[in-house]
Amino acid sequence: MTDDSGQGELVDAIGSELIRLQRIRDRTVAQIAALSKGEIDPAAFTCLFRLIADGPMRSGALAEALFSDPSTVSRQVAHLVERGFVERLADPADGRASVLAVTTVGHELAQQMRRRRNDNLSRVLADWPDSDRREFRRLLALFVDGYEQRRPEMLAAMHAANKVHAANVTTREDQA
Repeated sequence: MTDDSGQGELVDAIGSELIRLQRIRDRTVAQIAALSKGEIDPAAFTCLFRLIADGPMRSGALAEALFSDPSTVSRQVAHLVERGFVERLADPADGRASVLAVTTVGHELAQQMRRRRNDNLSRVLADWPDSDRREFRRLLALFVDGYEQRRPEMLAAMHAANKVHAANVTTREDQA
């Protein structure tokens, strides 16, 4: 998709800020993991919060909900089960399978993490007028909703571009 409306610079600036945010977040996550001496696996806690939001589910359904690879989710869930934050229960629909459910300890930990996250966000937003906080929340929700909605299109475009790239590489190799 090309941008003939003159918004290219604005879109590029937004992209740059998102990259900057992701770098800061990645670094912070790494520092938190180091401070916790490996006890906190931030990726695993994404699983915990999804299970709290959606309720007990099979591992495959959790991987889908997180747009993640099943083997990755399995490893993260093992971390949570090992620490007693999540448990495996018989699936009421099929006793041969299991569902993942958050334990009481997992709920308590999630509440502590949510409070800490909200305290940190409150620090970041402390000097913002209430109207700016509300507008940012509205725009951020709009952005995330749009991203989620357009995600399949973005993946399809990337897949198509990879096919074209592979075809071009093959053609060049055949010509050599």
